[in-house]
Amino acid sequence: MQSLPRRVAPLRIVGRGLVWLLVAITLLLLAWVFLTALRDTRDIFEHPFGLPTSPRWHNFAKAWNEGGFSKAALSSVYVATVASVLAIVLSAPCAYALVRRRNRASNALTMVFAMGLGVPGQVLVVPLFVGLSKAQLTNSYTGLILVYTALALPFTVFLLTGFFASVPRVLEEAAAIDGASGVRTFVQVVLPVVRGGLITAFLLQFIANWNETLFAVVLMQGDKGTLPVALIGFVQSQQFSGMDWGALFAGMTIILAPLVALFSWLGTRIIQGMTVGIGK
Repeated sequence: MQSLPRRVAPLRIVGRGLVWLLVAITLLLLAWVFLTALRDTRDIFEHPFGLPTSPRWHNFAKAWNEGGFSKAALSSVYVATVASVLAIVLSAPCAYALVRRRNRASNALTMVFAMGLGVPGQVLVVPLFVGLSKAQLTNSYTGLILVYTALALPFTVFLLTGFFASVPRVLEEAAAIDGASGVRTFVQVVLPVVRGGLITAFLLQFIANWNETLFAVVLMQGDKGTLPVALIGFVQSQQFSGMDWGALFAGMTIILAPLVALFSWLGTRIIQGMTVGIGK
């Protein structure tokens, strides 16, 4: 029994080395994108991995103004926030009910949500576009929010079931003895206990909605697009006036910067939350 850790130790060293190698590569890529955003097109082609000799900060102003990133950023914040909140509001009661009421119906619904995790978004583009067109919800924030919320439900329910399963039934029984109704117990007793899981689920969905491109491109047009749509439109406009690669990299930096800041601030909490939920 004592020889097992010695056999596992080299595998752990290799695993940690690979993880740190991946982290280093990711950080180098992020640094390269930011530094390239401060250079002009000629300098980028002559020295792809060089450092900016004279930083061109106006590349960010060009992307922000000419690329339409200013309005697209507000659209991304609005759509990602509202869709993430709706996903949590709808998923929390569903996950709680699936955990506390174990019967054939709940088991079947659990399987339905689990199957929803394996449905690729590409197969849903055409039916969703047709349905939203008939409902006159294309090119509207409401339609895009509804799509993001629906796509988030399977994963969010699956994630939150682990947190609700970790809540002791004693707390609910004590609340029932005090005369609290089921809804009041859920809102005032259970939800505060799983607050970490709710925050984790919200952050994960916010990141996913912020980066989502396929449905945003298909359903949104013009100045209502989110940041990924604005970046695609900026690339298309640059094809006619000449590609300004520094401004394009500045646009990518604008999209990546909030996510990097979010992970730097709450990355540990996100990982801990996912670990607790899965572990339970």
